[in-house]
Amino acid sequence: MIISRRVCGQIRPGRVILSGIQPTGIPHLGNYLGALSNWVKLQKSAEPEDKLLFSIVGWHALTLPQNPAALLAARNDMLAVLLAIGIDPNRSILFHQDHNPHHTELSWILSCIAPMGKLRRMTTWKSRLAAARNSSSEDEVDESMLNAGLFMYPVLQAADVLVYKATHVPVGDDQQQHIELTRDLADIFNRTFKGTSPLFPLPTYVNTPSKRILSLKDPTSKMSKSSPDVQSRILLTDVASQIQSKIRAAVTDSIQGITYDPQGRPGTSNLLTILAACTDRDVTQVAKAYESQGHGALKRDVAEAVEEFVKGPRAQFNRIRHETTYLEEVARRGATRAIEHSEVTMMEVKTRLGLASAVV
Repeated sequence: MIISRRVCGQIRPGRVILSGIQPTGIPHLGNYLGALSNWVKLQKSAEPEDKLLFSIVGWHALTLPQNPAALLAARNDMLAVLLAIGIDPNRSILFHQDHNPHHTELSWILSCIAPMGKLRRMTTWKSRLAAARNSSSEDEVDESMLNAGLFMYPVLQAADVLVYKATHVPVGDDQQQHIELTRDLADIFNRTFKGTSPLFPLPTYVNTPSKRILSLKDPTSKMSKSSPDVQSRILLTDVASQIQSKIRAAVTDSIQGITYDPQGRPGTSNLLTILAACTDRDVTQVAKAYESQGHGALKRDVAEAVEEFVKGPRAQFNRIRHETTYLEEVARRGATRAIEHSEVTMMEVKTRLGLASAVV
C-alpha cells in the first residue's frame, strides 16, 4: 500500500525508492562518496510516507566467479558497512536480495516477455567483465567470456525494482539503460496482461550527484578494488597512517601551483575532488584556496580531511562487523519486511498470468 499526503491542496502519493549494491565487502572511498553517501542523504530527505528499500544483491554477484567463503564474508561486511554509515533499519528496509525468492521468480516471468533485441543492446556486461579482469579497455573482452547469467542480469535488475513496484530508482549513469529496460518490461507486462489498471508503475531514474573518485596511482581510471595495487585506493577500514601514506604517494605532476584541470592535471584534480567531497565544498573554491601552494600542503590537508570523514563510520564498522547475532537479526527483519511487500505484487502477477486465482 502506498500512503499519500496532501501538498498545496493536492494529494502526493508516497514514493517507493529502491537501490541495490553488490556485496563487494569493504568499500573504498569512491564507493562511500558515491552511492553509499547518497543512500544516507535519501534516507534523511525522504518524506514520512516514502518507502525506502536498500538491498545487498547477492544474486547479481554470482554473474562473475566467486569464492564462496569470501562471498559470505563480503555479504556480512557490506551489511555492517551500510549500518555503520547511517542506514537505519527501522526507517529503511535493509535486506539481502537472495533472502527473498520473489526476485528470481519475477525475473523468470519477465525473461519470458523480454525481447532478445533489447537485451542485446545492453552493453554493461562488457564493463563488468573488463573490471573483473582488470582490463584497461572494454575492447579486451568479447562474447566468448559472457555467461547467460551476466547477459540476463538486467532482467533480474528489472525484477528487483518491479517486485516492490518501485517508483524511483537512484543508480549511476552506467545503469540508466537498465532502468529504461525496466520501464519497457513493465509496459510490456501491463499491455499484455491487462487488468482494471496497470500493475506496474514505470519507475523513474534518479540521477544522484556523486563524485567520480579516481585511482591514486592511475588518475585516468576510477578507484577500484580490482586493481592489483593496494596503494591505488583508500578503504573504509584504513587507519590514519595508511591514509597518509597512500595520499602522500598519490600521482600528481611537476607543475607549480595548484589548479583544477581534470584533463590536463588529473592527479592533482583528483586530490582536489576528494578534499572538496570530504569537506562538502565546491571543488573550484577549494582549488582557488591552494593556487599559490604546492602538492605537499594539498596532500597533507587531503589526508587529514579523509581521516576526519571516515573515522566515525570506520569505528562503527569495526564494532558492528563482529556482532553476528545483531547482523543476522537485521537481515532477518529486513527480509521479512521485504517479502511482506513483494508477496502482494507476486500474487497480482500470478493472477494476471493465470497461475493463481483472483483473491476476492
